[in-house]
Amino acid sequence: MNTLTIGWLAGAFFLAFTTYLIPRFAKVFSFLVVIFSLGYGLALAAIKTPVSLRLLDNFGVSLLLDELTVFFVLTNALITLAVVLTTWETDRTPFFFAQLLTLHGSLNVAFAVTDWVSLYVALEVVAISAFLLITYSRQERVLWVGLRYLFVSNVAMLFYLVGAVLVYEAHHSFDFGGLRVAPPEAVALLLLGLLVKGGVFLLGFWLPMTHAEAEAPVSALLSGVVVKAALLPLLRCSLLMPEVESLVRGVGVATAVLGVVYALGERDVKRLLAWSTVSQVGFVLAAPAVGGFYALSHGLSKAALFLVAGRLPSRQLPQLRAQGVSWSLGLPWGLASLSMMGFPVLAGFGAKVLTMQQLWPWQTGLMSAAAVGTAVVYGHLLFVPWRWSGESPSSGLQGALAVLLGGLMLANGVDLDVFTGSEMGKALLTIALGWGLYWGVSRWWSLPLPHAGERLEHLLGMMSLGLVVLFWWVWAW
Repeated sequence: MNTLTIGWLAGAFFLAFTTYLIPRFAKVFSFLVVIFSLGYGLALAAIKTPVSLRLLDNFGVSLLLDELTVFFVLTNALITLAVVLTTWETDRTPFFFAQLLTLHGSLNVAFAVTDWVSLYVALEVVAISAFLLITYSRQERVLWVGLRYLFVSNVAMLFYLVGAVLVYEAHHSFDFGGLRVAPPEAVALLLLGLLVKGGVFLLGFWLPMTHAEAEAPVSALLSGVVVKAALLPLLRCSLLMPEVESLVRGVGVATAVLGVVYALGERDVKRLLAWSTVSQVGFVLAAPAVGGFYALSHGLSKAALFLVAGRLPSRQLPQLRAQGVSWSLGLPWGLASLSMMGFPVLAGFGAKVLTMQQLWPWQTGLMSAAAVGTAVVYGHLLFVPWRWSGESPSSGLQGALAVLLGGLMLANGVDLDVFTGSEMGKALLTIALGWGLYWGVSRWWSLPLPHAGERLEHLLGMMSLGLVVLFWWVWAW
């Protein structure tokens, strides 16, 4: 299994570089890589034995692929496969598929490594390849949004890199375990970098514009899997240190509520979906032990929603209500929305049940409110009228949606114990409350919230303030 693991990690990069030499096979290479990645993830899930590799003993450079990692690997494989299928019949150049392979491979590395310096390299490659995919269309506004994303990411990772060096100075190793003996400033700097990259709470105001302005397949990648590259390390750190777990759970709850509040004020479909991603990041962090399953469920649903959003006649909800959407788009749109709400028989139900069961008592009320708010948000999407005429999705998009929605249904088998009468009743009650609020209030009245926090200078200011708060919190241990 160790040789297979190295081949799995290196294969994506090898074929990405080979794409430049043999460009006519770009799509084939992309397809083969994601199929191999999917097979590796399923094999890892089947053996149920962690794969651990120590690459450089003196520096703590190591790999760990355990039960938590499996969910992120499968998320990456399924979403990238869906994007490959969606773009197969388009005129995208080999450059696009080379960057897609680079992004896929660097995400796999980010999920597999358990040392700070390898994670730094992986996250930087993720940022660069994501930037190149965001700006692929070369439109003026998209170029600015991409540069903004890259600048914020690089600034955050500079703080992170200083923290990694301080961990090595204290522990003589870059291993994640060095966080236990690291100085307070190292913990604060590392957490700041990961919180910014993960789009968490006020440090995540860069996310909605970035995800909304990219092309639909790229938005599916960004919201479905790229943002989670920093969440897995946060989950691992929370399982290492009780103090970090308290912080992660706290910002998770705050992020879940903040994202829902902003999503309720949006009438642009892609911005609504992007703010919902912020909220769902909070759900992933609120219960670290089951965050992997929630990440898989959310990633598949959100990728499907963004892919469909790219084919809608309008991004504005009032116009969509007036025009309607074709049933061929409305059906996958509705199923993915129901999964986000936690409807039984879709993976979102099991993910939400397990998350709510793992919450600490003080989290329960706020997270329940966020769950009801999620049902309100997706009520705006679910209750767009369908029409029986209109253009059918391309065969590539149909295949992509089949992969994502099929994954949502098969993922129900992760934990069949959640399918009890009481849990299904709670889920249906939550959804019913959300729909009632949608029809009674949210459909007719909304309160648009200010977006000043998305300006670049405010993003950097919030980063500075976040670092001060993290320093204070760590030194208060």
